Amino acid sequence: MNTLSWLHDKRVILGVTGGIACYKACEIARELGRLGATVQVVMTEAATAFVTPLTFQALTGREVRTSLLDPSAEAGMGHIELARWADLILVAPCTANMLANLAQGHAPDLLSTLWLAANCPKAIAPAMNQGMWADSATQNNITTLEARGHLILGPGSGIQACGDVGPGRMLEPLAIVQALEHQLPPGPLSGQTVMITAGPTHEPLDPVRYLANRSSGKMGFALAREAARLGARVILVTGPVALDTPRGVHCIRVETAEDMLQSVIHELAAVDVFIGAAAVCDVRPARISENKLKKTNDALTTLTLVENPDIIQRVASSPTSPLRRNWVRCGN
Repeated sequence: MNTLSWLHDKRVILGVTGGIACYKACEIARELGRLGATVQVVMTEAATAFVTPLTFQALTGREVRTSLLDPSAEAGMGHIELARWADLILVAPCTANMLANLAQGHAPDLLSTLWLAANCPKAIAPAMNQGMWADSATQNNITTLEARGHLILGPGSGIQACGDVGPGRMLEPLAIVQALEHQLPPGPLSGQTVMITAGPTHEPLDPVRYLANRSSGKMGFALAREAARLGARVILVTGPVALDTPRGVHCIRVETAEDMLQSVIHELAAVDVFIGAAAVCDVRPARISENKLKKTNDALTTLTLVENPDIIQRVASSPTSPLRRNWVRCGN
């Protein structure tokens, strides 16, 4: 399996404030999306004077949020809705004014309000005139945010839009995204391998008929998607379902209970957590006909069934079982 970015499948709020470096935020949004993140842009009113919301909407596929009092948001409380949604908040560019608001707990707009309400990793990429950056008030605000555990990315140094030379330039977009990948804590399941079984099994009677159940596989696939989002390496062993493989998940598609068992046992030694969410057929026909059975064949009216293997029990008793660590059974 390819190594995924920590940002893969993460929900990132990209806060964009009013400064000439706004144009760099477009590249940040695109790079985050390329790594598999879902990006929700929140702009201040001043930011919209530099880059239009339509630009970010085109880059992210999501409507840009700008208003604190949004009647279309959940119960009109957009800041709470977004604060609960986010896995990460990045403010880039972060002006001196926004920096002061975040450090002092002022919340005059949507971005600063959801920052206060959110309980997730937070990062800022400062961008301002070198004199504003050097001012003691700004440095005190930076110290305050660092003490709270927030990630400060930059600023860089060089020629600024006003013609001054010195620190205050926002870091380049790629450097910001790479810093997020390497400096923020990974997901809680990072380094863990999670195996999940999902869906039904089909137990063939002849080339066209089989015994099955109505399992859709949706629960197992949802668990796999969430485990991957939390940083795990996910192996999904699924029976026949009409579902697309979640991003970042290694999917093994099988048909019968015996197929599922063999695939599970083959991968089990590398597994830290096992979740049995499949609806495995309890029984299978004792004999599988090589040809389609005729209606008059006794095998269609009198089935001889044998018990299928108990995958959960076999996993628990296996010498390579993750039971000593964690295993979970879902459903019946």
